[in-house]
Amino acid sequence: MDSSFVLYLGRHTLETTLLLSAPILITCIVVGVVVTLFQAVTSMRDMTLSIVPKLVAVGFVMLLFGNWMLGVLLKFTIEIFGLIQNVGR
Repeated sequence: MDSSFVLYLGRHTLETTLLLSAPILITCIVVGVVVTLFQAVTSMRDMTLSIVPKLVAVGFVMLLFGNWMLGVLLKFTIEIFGLIQNVGR
């Protein structure tokens, strides 16, 4: 186990994390901007108006992309366990 392996493992972990969190983060950003624009236009300042649409949108994205996200996470976990087996050799 040398430094290039550790760098590969760290890079692969960060890439997988970004890949899995991207749909949820992008959804939160888009919904947040839309709700903020709606609040600015209508002069409504209700905190629940900014949180409830984000929760609904994140729930919908989790239903839509959950299977894909689970597949990516499962593939990553299998790869990590395969690499753990090879470390002792």
